[in-house]
Amino acid sequence: MTEFSQLGLSATTLKAVADTGYTTATPIQASAIPVALAGRDVLGIAQTGTGKTAAFTLPMIDRLASGRAKARMPRALVLAPTRELADQVASSFEKYAKGTKLSWALLIGGVSMGDQVALLNKGVDVLIATPGRLLDLFERGKVMLNGVEIMVIDEADRMLDMGFIPDIERIFKLTPPRRQTLFFSATMPPEITRLTTQFLKDPTRLEASRPAQTADTITQYLVRIPTSDPKAKRAALRALIGRADVRNGIVFCNRKTEVDVVAKSLKQHGFDAAPIHGDLDQSLRMKTLAAFRSGELKLLVASDVAARGLDIPDVSHVFNYDVSHHADDYVHRIGRTGRAGKLGQTFMIVTPADDRSLDKVLKLIKMDPEELVLDGADFSPGKPQPHRDAERPERAKAGGRGRGSRAALQDPAGPSESLGPVPTGDPIMKPAAMEASTADAPASEPAKPRRTRSRRGSRSTPDGATGSVEIQTAAPVAEVAPTRAAPSPDRPVQETHLRQSDRRGDRASAEPKQSNGRPFGEGDIPAFLRRPASSKS
Repeated sequence: MTEFSQLGLSATTLKAVADTGYTTATPIQASAIPVALAGRDVLGIAQTGTGKTAAFTLPMIDRLASGRAKARMPRALVLAPTRELADQVASSFEKYAKGTKLSWALLIGGVSMGDQVALLNKGVDVLIATPGRLLDLFERGKVMLNGVEIMVIDEADRMLDMGFIPDIERIFKLTPPRRQTLFFSATMPPEITRLTTQFLKDPTRLEASRPAQTADTITQYLVRIPTSDPKAKRAALRALIGRADVRNGIVFCNRKTEVDVVAKSLKQHGFDAAPIHGDLDQSLRMKTLAAFRSGELKLLVASDVAARGLDIPDVSHVFNYDVSHHADDYVHRIGRTGRAGKLGQTFMIVTPADDRSLDKVLKLIKMDPEELVLDGADFSPGKPQPHRDAERPERAKAGGRGRGSRAALQDPAGPSESLGPVPTGDPIMKPAAMEASTADAPASEPAKPRRTRSRRGSRSTPDGATGSVEIQTAAPVAEVAPTRAAPSPDRPVQETHLRQSDRRGDRASAEPKQSNGRPFGEGDIPAFLRRPASSKS
């Protein structure tokens, strides 16, 4: 263990650290602080929750203690991918720099730009910003970056995921080449490696732990449920949260819409929960985070972007409502607990649809979480939505075209109330089952007509129609045409159907007849349809 007093920090900074209750440095802090104090570039590879913020904040405070900033020309710049992470860095800087005269400004979207411009005009030593708001103010001429002495990139791999790499490259080029750069990332994909090669000068590479390695202080559990139904997943989540040892926790979802749904469901069932994601108002997001940090809020339902890198030191549990699409995100999610040597537990709800994503996670972390069986949880699926033809029973009963014909294939017994293992690879309905359902039909229902097809290529006619169609064979059809009305007993069958020549469209070769069977005569043509007599003699 390395004490902070052994790292070369000033007495003022050491006192500020002691006031926070920390005396022992984490591995990344013990490695990065002496190198940063010497003015060298640092390439730090460490997973979230290892103390990266203090690793660059403490040496930056010591190096900036002497000197004074000019208006609109900050001396240090810290870039963070999200507003929440930038606000967290600002809170850390305020906490550790309270014994100095250093000033700082937080430049993030979603809040008033006027207040930020007022601070910049006075002059700030440290600028903590997200890339979008910083470039917006730069283009307006409100901030200049040619006075930057120290530049910090935090959560660089998340910058890559969010598409900020072009902005980062532009900001690098706006700063002086003779700056010190402290670059931190949990992973090192090729694009990040290219960025460090281009903009860092002979950096000292520090790797606190293997990339994407989970902490030993975290106990991981896996909970399988036999269905992907959202109501069953929410029931499993409530069963996990209702355990006696859950003091507080973060629930992770893959989509923002799911965050809102899960948070609302938890609140409706009596749990103290609130959502946080990028579509919420910034003031509400900051208020929610403050309530969770202070213990006023028990459950935070979050998306990956909103909760990435948050420093919430005392989270007892993390719940993966959805299996993360990217395996790296799983590591960052569970890194919210088990921080600073404290113990934590994580749960991942897995459905039959999550097999591929689960395989990626297990391959990355190189371990199998302990499987947990929930006793007494109701995993029954939600009530199915009524079919559209349920409001039109006469159409469904007729078995006609369109949706009504599909309604006839549904299981009349409805879905099962209890869920067992779902067999895979079986067809929805086998031919034998279809024959059985036909045999069980009421006797009073007339048999559905079958089309016939002629080898001569003539069009099919319903059974019972007269006419000489040679060598007719029955051909099954995917969709049965609506049944024609039965002919009246006092009318000949021939009158209910066109002749075969007419059905082929060969009306030119057939003599036109009226419905009574005799040919049309001139006297039968209405006067307004007759050809007018020629005026020439």
